[in-house]
Amino acid sequence: MKQLALSTMFAQQERFADGVSLARFALEAGYDAIEISHSTPEPALAAIAEAGILPVASVHQPAPYRRLANGRGNSSLNLASPDEDERRAAVEEAARSIEWAARLGARRVVVHLGHVGPSPDQFEEELALRRAYDAGERTGARVEALRVQLIRRRAELAGPYVEAARRSLVDLVRLAAPRGIAIGIENRYHYHEIPHPAEYELILDGFDPSEAGYWHDVGHAEVLGRLGLIDRHEWLNRWTSRCIGAHLHDVLGIGDHRSPGDGDVDWSYVVDGVGHLSHLTLEINQHQPDDRVRSAIGFLAGIGLR
Repeated sequence: MKQLALSTMFAQQERFADGVSLARFALEAGYDAIEISHSTPEPALAAIAEAGILPVASVHQPAPYRRLANGRGNSSLNLASPDEDERRAAVEEAARSIEWAARLGARRVVVHLGHVGPSPDQFEEELALRRAYDAGERTGARVEALRVQLIRRRAELAGPYVEAARRSLVDLVRLAAPRGIAIGIENRYHYHEIPHPAEYELILDGFDPSEAGYWHDVGHAEVLGRLGLIDRHEWLNRWTSRCIGAHLHDVLGIGDHRSPGDGDVDWSYVVDGVGHLSHLTLEINQHQPDDRVRSAIGFLAGIGLR
């Protein structure tokens, strides 16, 4: 039977602010473990660790959450920045996640490896595409022009950012591997983010899966596919053999982080791609009702992911 972890993404509610309440909820709902989300502040993380209600299977960089001097959260720092000062600062934040994982006995740290361009915000073309999709405009000359512009813009800028992302991964593996921790590089939600499927060739080159591997996020792949930007099958078709973890959640339209079974994802290809994993994380947002979070375990059992 697979170990199913509930991400503390679901804990972004006042009733779970102490962290321990979320762990109790997860235990009662039938989950086997916890993943510490990058939205989790240090007091809640420490409380979960001290309570020991469920094991912590993985930590999501840059947990614990903290606000930087510029007022932005620490997830705004770019591990793919060609600016060495910012890149090193981002590595330092990720190093805290590795240290916490070692303290908690977690064997995986999930990493967002950064983005192309100076801003973490999505490119204007993608924002326009998403608005068009939500308005029902999913084909036609304007939508196709936005896709072409977005793809070209990222391709023109990507080189130095992907190279910087690789340098950051080298730094993180040096910190994590001696502790027996593997780095899972997650496929991302926005098109300007790193890596794209082909970019994993450079990113993971030379690393053993015990050091670094692919982390599949079902919703992210699905949303970029629905926007006509990256075929949702491409990620697992290319990287199942290097996949060391997965975030499971469902999608309606281009809204993700729904409980598995509360959307319209075709789970058959997901089962084929991540079914070999012994540990899976449900990354469900705080807007989902409790009964959906509970019933997700039965849904996954029904499709062969339990």
